[in-house]
Amino acid sequence: MRSRAGIGAIAGALLVLSGCASTPALAPFTTDGCSLFPDRAAIGQADWCGCCVAHDLAYWRGGSAAARLESDRVFRECVRAASRSPALAGTMYGAVRAGGVPWLPSPFRWGYGWGYGRLYRTLSLEEDAQAASLHAAWMAEAGSVPPVCRAPDAKTAPF
Repeated sequence: MRSRAGIGAIAGALLVLSGCASTPALAPFTTDGCSLFPDRAAIGQADWCGCCVAHDLAYWRGGSAAARLESDRVFRECVRAASRSPALAGTMYGAVRAGGVPWLPSPFRWGYGWGYGRLYRTLSLEEDAQAASLHAAWMAEAGSVPPVCRAPDAKTAPF
């Protein structure tokens, strides 16, 4: 009898605790533009910073391996169109494929908005809503051109 009571108490405690489970917290979106790569051409008008920020949004949000591959392909095409350089686009694509894996403890890994260790996992409806809300808040604050992508003013640039 005592063992049944003990099992019942454990089962009851687990049931109560399972009701306390909540959606993991997604950190507010952050971006550094093109991370370890220039945001724009040193000479000329080519600027692919917006491609990097859009790519960062996908990486911050995370999701499945298929979503990452699609994000990287869209990124490659965006850089190609912005730079008119298939070679540059290919180089940047290779870099994000190699360096953006979710198991590296880097600030630019796939799913970096979530705690480390999430790896590839499709977002639940609650997580998707959380990501959409944080994305909208960031867009409202950043405006049409994210601060990281604003070209330095020639009058105030330190060089």
